[in-house]
Amino acid sequence: MASEAPKPEMQEVASTLDGRDITRGYVTPLQLLQPTDSVLATRGGGDLRLYEELLRDDQVKATWQQRQLAVASAEWEVEAGGNRRQDKAAAAFLREQLQSIRFDRATTNMLHGIFYGYAVAECLWGHEGRYVTLDALKVRNRRRFRFDGAGRLRLLTASTPEGELLPERKFWHFSTGADHDDEPYGQGLGHWLYWPVFFKRNGLRLWLVFLDKFGQPTAKGTYPGSSTEAQKQKLLQALQAVHSDSGVIVPDGMQIELIEAARSGTADYTSLYDRMDRAIAKVILGHTGSSESTPGRLGGEDMAGEVRDDITKADADVVCESFNQSVARWLTEWNFPSAKTPRVWRRMGQPEDLNKLAERDERVSRLGYRPSLRYIQERYGDGWEVDSRPPQSAAPVGFAEGDDSAKRRGDMMADRLEREAEPAWGEMMEPVRRLVANASSLAEIRDGLEALYAEMPSEQLAKVMQKAIATAELSGRADVSEGE
Repeated sequence: MASEAPKPEMQEVASTLDGRDITRGYVTPLQLLQPTDSVLATRGGGDLRLYEELLRDDQVKATWQQRQLAVASAEWEVEAGGNRRQDKAAAAFLREQLQSIRFDRATTNMLHGIFYGYAVAECLWGHEGRYVTLDALKVRNRRRFRFDGAGRLRLLTASTPEGELLPERKFWHFSTGADHDDEPYGQGLGHWLYWPVFFKRNGLRLWLVFLDKFGQPTAKGTYPGSSTEAQKQKLLQALQAVHSDSGVIVPDGMQIELIEAARSGTADYTSLYDRMDRAIAKVILGHTGSSESTPGRLGGEDMAGEVRDDITKADADVVCESFNQSVARWLTEWNFPSAKTPRVWRRMGQPEDLNKLAERDERVSRLGYRPSLRYIQERYGDGWEVDSRPPQSAAPVGFAEGDDSAKRRGDMMADRLEREAEPAWGEMMEPVRRLVANASSLAEIRDGLEALYAEMPSEQLAKVMQKAIATAELSGRADVSEGE
């Protein structure tokens, strides 16, 4: 007899709430957690002002701003969570709420969570009739918040250094960048940017000293071995005056010389500066492009543009996913309890080349397929409609100059066909005229036409058309025989 399979364990085993996390030690639910970012802890004492200083660097600011604007400038959309009426109503309500607030600005500020590791925004709720509304989203300074041992967000104040427990469904926050879920603070780009910026700044400081040495020679003074300490000080003062005064005097027996800085080997600080700039761009953009790249892209080459699209799409997904799981869900549950939560997302990526798209659609149409009106509007924009006009006939075949006999014969046959078919058309349309005259509604006309279609007298018209086709064929053969 086969043994029964073990039942699944429903409880969380590797929780961080019971003091079993060996990476932190025992932490009570009321105790504040400290970030585990090694750079932040050793270089900044856990204070995020260390990473705030990084944004003063020109390369960091320029490349990070490009990454932010690539997300915030993309159009956002609200998609219903389902096909029911209440699902669509919830999506329309959320769309209206986001249009009434500065959602792009809130997105731009919340994107700093990717730079620092986490971000926090306060939701300002309001009332409009029976609905709970979103009046504003205020992104707060992340340094004011900490997480406790239970993973709850707390607000640090002067009276509560251990953090004030915040109300539920009031703050929208997310964390990102960490390689596991046990770090509520995440790990931002500042962790990887610190050392390139540090080396760049210190290299720049040494570079300025280097330029000072080469830009102006160093004054050298010599004194006899029997000089007193006072005489030495006088010489030193004279040396210091060389750089600021137009002329100096020195006691007899003392000598001043100017030493030109001798350069041996290479001391190219620009290489270090440029190398750190490339490292900064690689961390933020995923490649070594910079703010000096081709406009509209975050790098000059196609590969760089693709990397940029991947990174910015991931940034947009982080912000939108956290918004959908918090603010969007709260508003839906309060105002439309039976509806599925709508989804907010942004259109990311480079716009498709319409010329290449049109060429591809033309090749597909040659295979026997045609696009729908919805496809045309989605790909090429609004303003299109189906062309219901009859197709234009091909250009007539050119006859010999001055010979219009074939055209006249065709006109005569067309006129005769019209005269002979008129009684047949009248007989066919008479039941339709009676139906329209006696019907009391459009629906009755529609149903009546379906019934008349099978009984419509078309035998007489069929005989006339048969004679006309045969006549046209014989006339065409006669014209060909005469031409030969």
